[in-house]
Amino acid sequence: MVTGGSGRSRLDRREAVARLVATRGDALIVTGLGSPSYDVHAAGDHDGNYYLWGAMGGAALVGLGIALAQPERRVIVITGDGEQLMAFGALATIAVAAPSNLDIVVLDNEHYGETGMQASPTGHGVDLAAAAAATGFADTTTVRSLDEVEALINRRAGETRTGPRFSVLKIEVDAPPRSLPPRDAVFIKNRFRAHLGHPPN
Repeated sequence: MVTGGSGRSRLDRREAVARLVATRGDALIVTGLGSPSYDVHAAGDHDGNYYLWGAMGGAALVGLGIALAQPERRVIVITGDGEQLMAFGALATIAVAAPSNLDIVVLDNEHYGETGMQASPTGHGVDLAAAAAATGFADTTTVRSLDEVEALINRRAGETRTGPRFSVLKIEVDAPPRSLPPRDAVFIKNRFRAHLGHPPN
């Protein structure tokens, strides 16, 4: 954990994501393009990871589709603030669909990390957790420390299934070395389908 320029605590992104991934159980993970994919891959590649190399703004809705198709499996979307801002309307769609097995985790460094670290609207007061709450998400929270990450993991593990849930992890502004998952989209799709017991198509 570090302290940002505003004096408020921020998380080391790799440390926080590694903790989330380590406690996934049999959950399926969908990653947003860019750094969230690198972070999840750095924590350990897995057949149940669905990495999105493109389709900016698509992670939350891909996660929704998988959650609806696999209602007995927990689905975790790990994406960034820039991508979730692009998919602002997805919050309403997900809230209305109300999948009880879907968690969306936004890694928020308040910057567009893939295009030059320009400031994103979340650095100017836009509150994604409040927006998710306003649309009707069952549980929303903003996390700034590893202790809060641990508390969130423990709370989610102990609760009965209510969802969808939305968490913002305020992370430091940095660019750790890229850990690149497979780039072949067909391979990723077929590996994921095989993990779910489906033949490739």
